[in-house]
Amino acid sequence: MSEAYKKLIKTLRTLFEMDKADLDFGIYRILNQKRDEIDRFLEHDLLPQVKEAFADYAGGTKTEILAELDTLIKTLADAGMDPEQSPKVADLRAKAAGSVDMTAVENEIYSHLHTFFSRYYDKGDFISQRRYKADTYAIPYEGEEVKLYWANHDQYYVKSSEHLRDYAFTVQGEDGKTVRIKLVEADMEKDNVKASVDQERRFVLDTDQPLVLDIDELQIRFHYVPAGKKKQDKLNAEAVTAIFAQQGYDDWLDLLRKPAPTEANPKRTLLEKHLNDYTARNTFDYFIHKDLGGFLRRELDFYIKNEVFYLDDIDEASLNITQTHLRKIKILRSIAKKIIRMLAQVEDFQKKLWLKKKFVVEVGYCITLDQVPESLYPKIAENEMQIENWINLGLAEPKDFCAPGGLEQVKSSKVDFLKENQKLALDTRFFDASFQEELLASIVSVDNQCDGLLINSDNMQALNLIGTKYQNNIDCVYIDPPYNSKSTEILYKNEYKHSSWMSLVANRIGASKCLLSEDYVYSIAIDENEQERLGLILSDMFPGAHQSLITVIHNHKGIQSSNFSNISEYCYFMLPTNSRQCIARKKRESYSTANLNLRDKGNESLRSDARTCFYPFIVDNGEIVDVGDVPEDSFHPASRNVKVGKSQLEVWPVDNNGIERKWRYSRNRFTDIKHMLRAEEGRNGLEINIYKEEENYKTVWDDKKFNAGLHGTRILNSMLKNNPFDFPKSVHLVTACCKAGLNGNSKGIVLDFFAGSGTTGHAVINLNREDGGSRKFILIEMADYFDSVLKPRILKAAYSDEWREGKVVNHNGLSIFLKYLRLESYEDTLNNLLISSRRKEQGDLLDNNPSLREDYMLGYWLDVETADSPSLLNIEQFEDPFNYKLNIATGSVSAYKPTVVDLVETFNYLLGLRINTLDRIRGFKVVIGTNPQEEKVLVIWRKLKEQNNAALEAFMQKQSYHPRDTEFDHIYVNGDHTLEDPHSKVKMIEIEFRRLMFDVQDV
Repeated sequence: MSEAYKKLIKTLRTLFEMDKADLDFGIYRILNQKRDEIDRFLEHDLLPQVKEAFADYAGGTKTEILAELDTLIKTLADAGMDPEQSPKVADLRAKAAGSVDMTAVENEIYSHLHTFFSRYYDKGDFISQRRYKADTYAIPYEGEEVKLYWANHDQYYVKSSEHLRDYAFTVQGEDGKTVRIKLVEADMEKDNVKASVDQERRFVLDTDQPLVLDIDELQIRFHYVPAGKKKQDKLNAEAVTAIFAQQGYDDWLDLLRKPAPTEANPKRTLLEKHLNDYTARNTFDYFIHKDLGGFLRRELDFYIKNEVFYLDDIDEASLNITQTHLRKIKILRSIAKKIIRMLAQVEDFQKKLWLKKKFVVEVGYCITLDQVPESLYPKIAENEMQIENWINLGLAEPKDFCAPGGLEQVKSSKVDFLKENQKLALDTRFFDASFQEELLASIVSVDNQCDGLLINSDNMQALNLIGTKYQNNIDCVYIDPPYNSKSTEILYKNEYKHSSWMSLVANRIGASKCLLSEDYVYSIAIDENEQERLGLILSDMFPGAHQSLITVIHNHKGIQSSNFSNISEYCYFMLPTNSRQCIARKKRESYSTANLNLRDKGNESLRSDARTCFYPFIVDNGEIVDVGDVPEDSFHPASRNVKVGKSQLEVWPVDNNGIERKWRYSRNRFTDIKHMLRAEEGRNGLEINIYKEEENYKTVWDDKKFNAGLHGTRILNSMLKNNPFDFPKSVHLVTACCKAGLNGNSKGIVLDFFAGSGTTGHAVINLNREDGGSRKFILIEMADYFDSVLKPRILKAAYSDEWREGKVVNHNGLSIFLKYLRLESYEDTLNNLLISSRRKEQGDLLDNNPSLREDYMLGYWLDVETADSPSLLNIEQFEDPFNYKLNIATGSVSAYKPTVVDLVETFNYLLGLRINTLDRIRGFKVVIGTNPQEEKVLVIWRKLKEQNNAALEAFMQKQSYHPRDTEFDHIYVNGDHTLEDPHSKVKMIEIEFRRLMFDVQDV
């Protein structure tokens, strides 16, 4: 076996993750289950095709000709003849000189395959590195005036949901103990300097204090720091040795020494397994390519043209050599394309999992008591978890739920307290499913009543799920993405820091664009680290839109650095056009600097320039009461002020020199501007002055209320006892952005998909409290503080606008109805994949048909053999749609538990349903709503074993739901049905569910 062949095999095994046999999570677990089959295909089926492709080459190979020549020479010499006199020897020598060494050609093909595929691969990802020549790269150019391009522009950044999180696992002892691999320091490179080859960051054990016992949990402490030239597996091995050498943790270490063997590492311990899993999760798979097959095929053609197909050689070569050269290219291309197809199958499969609309794994509601039927108050008063939640939030005191006397008196007192405190919001999380169903059944137009939607999810996944429902409905977007400064740096691969950030932001902005209304305003906060790159992205993604950059003075004292004190951040505003008013005007701080003579002056200010702007104002005792008519051209007023009654004057736009001018506004605008007008004495009589109460926002915002420390951190500290946010945005700044973005509208929907601590929701609540508006908000946040910070903040902001040390100060609560969702994550999707067993007849068919087997392995096996995975929609589980389960991560990246997902809520979002009513009627779950096409929809869910088709027909008849009637445009039912359906209205939920779940466009 040649060295070139060995190198290629090693490269291919790396490309297909064959070197990660120890990993049993995500896509690696699936590939490892097919490891032997993939290995057999690559090494024994695919690459021998190179030899086969040359086997029938006319004239034989150079090696064969030289062997024949050697045999002939020896035969002639043994016979006592001079080989040099033989015409046959001369002919073979001439033939050998004109032939090609096929062994060398094979090795050259192997070498090219190795070079090509290893060039683009980087630890689980494929990154564009098109080389025009040595040290020179080329990028695809399609004639744009300005080409925006970055290394990962054609990929999805998928690392956001595992941002250096802790990793916990349970070791099985007598009672099961928890071990947590804890990152205690994330020391990123300073000043945005690219990591050199020997300074890439690694996970390194904290040698000062490697182990800490925290109550009943053992913590293994790591740093994430530049670690020289050491590879991660070497550092892991050193960490294992150091951990097992620790004193005082014998019981724990005995558990961690338990065997967890693999074929490649039969002596692997439980500690090694989990440490390798943890570091691998944060080292591999930063990106998923949007079109890996198309990308690699284009790059292959470019590679062949620039590094294989040399025109100068063809000019000098003989025809035979040229034909061999072309055949070599054909074989190279053929084998490479097969490898590309198989790589693309794996990448496209991951893309499908990334883009698929995710299941709703939890849905709950927070609703103030004024919207809850009083018949439910006794159940609420008895719910100790709800009462404890109110006390923990600072909305109530323990004494509020105490009363002298017996049990009945206590219950009565609690109910009375609820009646007196109608702005307390209950949380359905603390109640059973029947309570939530009863509560929702009492609400008409559920979605119209809902004031806010909170989604705990990776923002890309959430945007995909809500896209159908909120398409063209979002009026204002405000986001505050990670700035990529040292304190907010995203996880990135080697030197691709800015490129990773650009992909993260561009992917998510792209996913949100379909949600925007016609008059949208899109605002994005940023600082100097990525401000320039963000501006380029926005220009590229919003062609034809108007872009404005606002400078926000958020820290008047300044942040000290070597040369300048930084006092500002920035906010981009994207508007659909600059030709009409999209941004609200703000109130002026003072009238004294805002007055302006209404009479025009300068160029084009004469009466003749605008006929409808020449008319009199009627002033009575100094008050403007009306305007007169536009006179004929022949009429000329005697002076600026003309007396027309005992106390009335006409004021005309005549200047101090007696020249007839025009007013700045036409006569028909009088009603609009009357409230801003004043009649005041001028040098030669009464003048009409306009006092503008509003003005356009300027591009520098320097109000002290935008100070992040005073109005961000301090406000959040006053609301929460334990605030994990060091520098949240000033709520007044976000309020100003939302107010400007809604263009003065007291309604509309604001979206924030980097919601953080919930400042945007707080800002919208403040606006509604200020003017009685009914603005709504959608907040998306993936982090654990969704429950500990974001949701509590929103509930507190609605209950009061003043807090101190976590306790309410001012009782001025708003009535509010919130919905919150938790979604399946991409990691959940991967970890719920199952490989189905191949039936014997299927295996025999593939084994007996090599070409069919090749086609299957190259393009189909992943989709076919994982089709019944729960995360890819297991249709059989729809027989009991209220008990559909997935293993969902809980608390850390490695702990999972079986969780019932909400198929009903998921399907509502897949349909884009605006819900009117949700109810359970005689065992059937019934949803009625309107789809985005304004069609009325009925959805019916049932347990098929309890409600068969006869029961379904009886139920439909009882409820007067008839497919032949015009009441509903669409009816969806799970399971096969026997309903009379003359207009083909009734659709099977399972079929529509699968179609809609995977109906996602690339962004």
